[in-house]
Amino acid sequence: MSQSLKVQGRRVTEPELERLRQWMGEHPDWSRWRLSRELATHWDWRNGAGQLKDMAARTLLLKLDQRGLIELPVRRQVPTHRMRCAPGQRLGEEEQPIDCGLEELGPLRVREVSSQVPGRRWVASALDQFHYLGFGGPVGENLQYVISDRQERRLSCLVFGAAAWKCQDRDQFIGWSAEQRARNLGLIANNSRFLILPWARVRHLASWVLGQVSRRLSGDWQAKYGHGLALVETFVERERFRATAYRAANWVAVGTTTGRTRQDRYTSLQTPLKDIYLYPLRRDFREVLRA
Repeated sequence: MSQSLKVQGRRVTEPELERLRQWMGEHPDWSRWRLSRELATHWDWRNGAGQLKDMAARTLLLKLDQRGLIELPVRRQVPTHRMRCAPGQRLGEEEQPIDCGLEELGPLRVREVSSQVPGRRWVASALDQFHYLGFGGPVGENLQYVISDRQERRLSCLVFGAAAWKCQDRDQFIGWSAEQRARNLGLIANNSRFLILPWARVRHLASWVLGQVSRRLSGDWQAKYGHGLALVETFVERERFRATAYRAANWVAVGTTTGRTRQDRYTSLQTPLKDIYLYPLRRDFREVLRA
């Protein structure tokens, strides 16, 4: 590698890469988990809230390993879907339909649960069982919300994670350069999952949820990660959904995806076309993202 390489938002030079190989060679007994923690500590790699970015370090090491630039130790544990429901804990088996208007449910409660193990497990189980895409876990910085009624009956959940690296119509809407995108992409969140539980047949619930969560999203992100957000995006499969709730909640349709995924390095993976919806969280979002 004759010049610097940018991985996971961090530039790694050839001397740094050589030091990384030497450092790993000095600790052959360390697991991938410990390597990630120690590397984030060694680099003092932290988010705006001062938390170690050990997951970013893990992703960086994996990408370097995939490119043949380092050799990670053998994985000690095979990843499992830790959030799946255990046998006998399937959701909805005893749920009665909730068929009414929004006003009949009384005050609804919106909780952010990404830092709570039981809440995360419930969200993952609900999405795994009822969302057409399932759920393999959040991507990068993330928030997860659960909405329940006054009787504590859960009605809905949402997941927000890392924004798409490139999205032509979104990027044109913002009007930023590649350098500005690389610098400020973390100020955009992606609404990767939104589920209304199938027994919750509550009129106007979806648009109400989007409105409530959108109003608090940037503040919650600030509290957890030390920086707010300027914009939220989502991608709606056009052959499957009409995006009625997003449009009712004033999200803006800005275009359509090209039918590729973020893992498609060779323009060979074809996926369903999705409409792109954006929701600005501040009036000067363009100025902030182009700074």
